[in-house]
Amino acid sequence: FSFRLFPLREHGMNWRARPLTCQEIQAFRKSKEVMDRFIRAYKLMLGFYGINLVNEETGELERAENWRERFENLNRFSHNNLRITRILKCLGEMGYEDYQVHLVKFFLTEILIEETLPNVKRSALDYFLFTVRSKEKRRELVHYAWQHFKPQSSFVWGPRDKLQKYR
Repeated sequence: FSFRLFPLREHGMNWRARPLTCQEIQAFRKSKEVMDRFIRAYKLMLGFYGINLVNEETGELERAENWRERFENLNRFSHNNLRITRILKCLGEMGYEDYQVHLVKFFLTEILIEETLPNVKRSALDYFLFTVRSKEKRRELVHYAWQHFKPQSSFVWGPRDKLQKYR
């Protein structure tokens, strides 16, 4: 068998890696060792993308010192977007839903406000946003994206009437 760093309950690009079962996910989540390794792997990948995990309790993130160079890599190579989507889904499977929210919001901020990751925009809006398990948090993130999207009239990821009324 081939195993993945961020396993899911669905098939990925590696046809030899089998999808996780619900029982395996529960066993992983109960193992301190497995979860510690999972967080180490998450931090490693964040570092590769130019991001630091500031707070392990909350999942809060910030740019790493080498962010410019790493963001250039993210902008140049779109295959990273598939990996980020996979990481986001796996965070949800492993019970790190707050981490999902922080990672998606980090990307939305860099894309829509800081304008540092223009080539990640489609993936963030089409895929990253919709990996967030919490319906309420996902709505908040869609609203956040809508608030900062230009032009707002071209935003297609949520119904305009609901976005305008959202509180």
